[in-house]
This record gives sequence, structure tokens and C-alpha cells, in this order.
Amino acid sequence: MTESHDDVAAIILAAGRSTRMGSFKPLLPFGPKTMIETCVDVMRAAGVETVIIVVSADRAAEVQQYLQDSNVVFAVNPDAGSEMSVSVALGVRAVPDDIKGVLILPVDHAAVPPEAISTVVDEWKTGAVLVKPVIGERGGHPVLVDLRFRKELLNLNPAEGLKGLFDAHASQVARVSVHSNYVARDMDTWDDYRALHEDLFGEPPPEKAR
Repeated sequence: MTESHDDVAAIILAAGRSTRMGSFKPLLPFGPKTMIETCVDVMRAAGVETVIIVVSADRAAEVQQYLQDSNVVFAVNPDAGSEMSVSVALGVRAVPDDIKGVLILPVDHAAVPPEAISTVVDEWKTGAVLVKPVIGERGGHPVLVDLRFRKELLNLNPAEGLKGLFDAHASQVARVSVHSNYVARDMDTWDDYRALHEDLFGEPPPEKAR
């Protein structure tokens, strides 16, 4: 049975415009479900029950429809063109008071396995305050930020985002090795998406999704 991580919340960033993709990433087919549903599923499979979805105002109703039975919290970003720092702050403000750390996952990292997420959380539970999963030398997602950095999460440099926070506290960053290259697998274009879908499910995504 998976250990429950009651003191950790997940913030899934799903408010971007998906400009380079050409299709709205959160609702792209990902095997039998959508990308956003899969992100929620992998967090729950890793024992993280508190999940916050940051979604843009113009697509919120669509995403909420897909997740209406998922018991997630929604934080609505009024500007889909804003920097990631805005979505992170909105997500952090929606975190319940009893939560001590947040996992932050971009929606296009739906292939990250629950085991990698659990490894990140376990590292935090040993006392690490900033945790980044790595495969080889490459860093990936989700990162975990202890909420002693809450004020900084609410005031990230828009040009630097989470990277700026981790760089500013480099000596406190735990880089934990995981056994999945999906933590560092970006999915910015349709070709990226098609290749990832084929790797995971053995077939390309339906063209009608484009």
C-alpha cells in the first residue's frame, strides 16, 4: 500500500497557452485519459491527496468538467499569457494551512511515474528543503519546495521562475536520482507529444486531437 503524504500538496501548472504545441496541453489525449487527469492520477498513486490545479480563466470550465469527480482544488489564473511565477503564486495561495511542502509539476510532465514522485517526497522527509529529481546530470520535475520558502514562492522573479529560487539557495538543494528519464522529458511541440505518446502507449495519439 502506498504511503500517504498528508503534509505535502501538489500544484499542477496547467494555465499556459500551449502556443508551440498548437493544441491545449491539459486536455490532450494521453492513453485512455487526458494529460491533466493523468497528472492527478500519478500524484494520487504516489500518496499525494491534496492536488491544486492552476488553470487559465478561459479554459477553466473545460478542465473542471474533466476533473469534476477528482476532488481537486482549482486556482484560476486570469491571464493565460502570464509568466509561470504567477501560476505558482496562485497555487501556493490555495494550499491548505496544514501543508508543509509543495510538489510543483507542469502539466506536460504527465509521464513522470509515481515512484519518482515518492522518491522526491522521501528526500524531503529526511530534512531536505528544496528537492529536484535528476536522471544522470539532468534535472527535472516535479520539484519539491518546503513551505518555509512560501514568501519566496509568492514573489518569484518572473524572468527566472523556480530556477531562480533554486539557484539562490543552491547549497540547500538536494538533487535526488530517480530511475525515469520522463522527469526531464520536455513536451513543447506536437512532435514531442507524439514521440512521448508512442513511447508510453505504443501508438501515436489520435490526429483529431491536434
